[in-house]
Amino acid sequence: MRIYKIRTGAVVEHKDQFFGLEVADWDVFLNRKNLYRAVLNELVGLTEVDDVNLNKVEIPMGTQEIWASGVTYMRSKEARMEESKDAGGGTFYDRVYDADRPELFFKSTFSRTVGHNGTVRIRKDSGWDVPEPELTLLISSEGTIEGYTIGNDMSSRSIEGENPLYLPQAKTYEGCAALGPCIYVSENPIDPNTQITLEINRKGKMVFSGEVSIKTMKRKHQDLVDYLFRECNFPQGCFLMTGTGIIPPDEFTLKAGDETRITIEHIGILVNVVG
Repeated sequence: MRIYKIRTGAVVEHKDQFFGLEVADWDVFLNRKNLYRAVLNELVGLTEVDDVNLNKVEIPMGTQEIWASGVTYMRSKEARMEESKDAGGGTFYDRVYDADRPELFFKSTFSRTVGHNGTVRIRKDSGWDVPEPELTLLISSEGTIEGYTIGNDMSSRSIEGENPLYLPQAKTYEGCAALGPCIYVSENPIDPNTQITLEINRKGKMVFSGEVSIKTMKRKHQDLVDYLFRECNFPQGCFLMTGTGIIPPDEFTLKAGDETRITIEHIGILVNVVG
């Protein structure tokens, strides 16, 4: 089941059919334990909707915070060590990858986030920037994983590489994140064999592509959630990006006008333009 946010409420795709739901409060709508069953019950008796334009969907969130996990894939560890070695911080990421405690950090608010077909940004004071395609968890206020979406964790590698303490500046700024195009919910956790792919197009030509399976993550999704909820409360629930296993080579940097296309099986495609 996929839930799309639109101006007038929600469109739910279930078994190749589309249904419209009125949603007065997205915080309340999303923050429900057993969300799949709750929405399924709300579809009973509804008539299928025709003429659904999924290119005009909105960011599928309410006022929830977005948090993020780092160094959860081997490729991420290697890239972070390489970018930080000149600053003497290379071994920090090696230790994080092997430690019990994960790297967790605040990523974005709703106001700094864009949706499908929205414009993400690269910082004006950064010269080395990349998108980071990430499976993103929808978590209820009770700490249960209720759904999944696609996240684009825009990152300034030049700033983070200068000093690991600059991570908040490298990660959090206007237009630093994208979510969408929908929330995928099901009775069971997402298939561990699910593939994530990233394509970056420049002037109509592909300049980078990569893919990874979420089963290559070192950490379990629920373990990340449990650490996040140890000392934080989220009255409306929250979103958690789970890290990236796809990073372009060191000589690559995004440029204004680039298009990023992140695909995650079962969820869909999140398209953004770099501004």
